[in-house]
Amino acid sequence: MVVTDSAERRSIKIELVVVFTVTLGMSGLRSLLSLVDSLLRPEPLSSQSVALNVPQAKLDLLDLLRQLLSATQLFGWGALGLYLLWRAGNRLADVGLDRRFIGSDTLRGAGLAALIGIPGLGLYLVAYSIGANLEVMPTTLTDTWWRPIALTISAAGNAWAEEVLVVGYLITRLRQLGFGENKSLVVSSVLRGSYHLYQGFGGFVGNVVMGLVFGRVWQKTTRLWPLVIAHTLLDVVAFVGYSLLRGVSWLP
Repeated sequence: MVVTDSAERRSIKIELVVVFTVTLGMSGLRSLLSLVDSLLRPEPLSSQSVALNVPQAKLDLLDLLRQLLSATQLFGWGALGLYLLWRAGNRLADVGLDRRFIGSDTLRGAGLAALIGIPGLGLYLVAYSIGANLEVMPTTLTDTWWRPIALTISAAGNAWAEEVLVVGYLITRLRQLGFGENKSLVVSSVLRGSYHLYQGFGGFVGNVVMGLVFGRVWQKTTRLWPLVIAHTLLDVVAFVGYSLLRGVSWLP
């Protein structure tokens, strides 16, 4: 429902600025500056690399705890978006995070992961080969017993924060401000791409496309769980799979 009261509309706009200033919007700005820095360096993008999950402490136990804290922050970001929607009178079912269709949500999530994952890997390899992307290393964590656990939790945290904030929360708020479905979808998708700019142009384009697909699925079904599940699966395969396949000849 479109909000018409001027004071409430202003409150929603301020809320959006605050939420994304402390979460993914700020990540987008940092990512943009990171890309500019990479472009200003003498070596081409394909000769540079960026790591996603890196050691955060020398002591093994401290590193594990810091990895878990980073994931907890991501879960907190998503929870913030949900809480604000709840305060505004929305239920979990309104954004598709209830448990009514968990079986079909899981199947849809697996299908979405396959739909996005295979072409996404191809796009990354093409972008890297033509010099439009940095080499992306999903993890540089050492081979410890907790590495797969930490990477899986990190994957789930990324999925939760991004899908709740960029799809469920943002598009709901934009609808309340009177944005059409297509305009809301574009805003959501470009935001998603923006905080992947540090990877290069391929990372941006790939995530914009992913945002268009995920956002439209949510607009049509109002089920957010399939997006969270799909994103989690994609990141688990990328993070854990990379740690197992590192050194394979056809990977950058």
